[in-house]
Amino acid sequence: MTTLLAQLLNGLQYGLLLFLISSGLTLIFGVMGVINLAHGSLFMIGAYLAYVVAGVTGSFWLAPPAAVLGGLLFGALLETALFRRFRDREHLDQVLLTFALILLFEEARSILTDNQFHSVAVPALFDFSVPIVGGFAYSAYRLAVLAVCLLVAGLMVLFVEHTNVGAGIRASAENPEMVGLLGLDARRIHMLVFAAGTALAMLAGALAAPLQSVYPNMGDGFLILSFVVVVIGGLGSIAGAFWAALLVGMIDTLGKAYVPQLAGIAVCGMMALVLLIRPAGLFARG
Repeated sequence: MTTLLAQLLNGLQYGLLLFLISSGLTLIFGVMGVINLAHGSLFMIGAYLAYVVAGVTGSFWLAPPAAVLGGLLFGALLETALFRRFRDREHLDQVLLTFALILLFEEARSILTDNQFHSVAVPALFDFSVPIVGGFAYSAYRLAVLAVCLLVAGLMVLFVEHTNVGAGIRASAENPEMVGLLGLDARRIHMLVFAAGTALAMLAGALAAPLQSVYPNMGDGFLILSFVVVVIGGLGSIAGAFWAALLVGMIDTLGKAYVPQLAGIAVCGMMALVLLIRPAGLFARG
């Protein structure tokens, strides 16, 4: 029971990290129609940023704010300089652009750092275990990551569902042709969505850095699972990304713990089943 409880908490925490990545991906895909294969690289950049900031300043606490602020600025720059020009192009052109970005990001990472595995120390404030039940205790930092992800999820729901800007984002995702007719500035909405998606991916990378090694191409696995989350949850749906991320995180974590040979098959099989039964996604509107 202790092992099962640990894996359930690990699955919950992993699923919430997946949500941070996939929520930005689903908004970018749903609102802009852009297939961003470089989204996993943004997760990696966030993790390396945490490694560099913690190493230079001696404090991990500056890394998450730096990831959010840097992600907003970097995302706005990418959308304005590159993705805006490819919005109306074929999906193949978008795929080639984002694949080129993956190569550029990896080359820049190699030049600025190296190709070794690195570790980021857990902040001293959370470097202990919290008693849960009986003799079972769980990492305080993992619980803190869990709480931060839930807070971000709540803020995103409030923003998207209960603000005028959020209404514009929802309108862009559900019916892009209506945005111009409603007098909304589509370019500003696209820039905001891409900047927010980039910031969320980099924040996820920064939070994940103390939980695992920081290494080249570390975002690839998260990118694949994030696309699975988007397919299951439905394009443009924050609620869909949340519940689908938890579902995928639980299945992947429990599968690797108890049936490692079938973990990948279970996740992909679930996605295939959703595509057969409800191609728009389980939580898609309409």
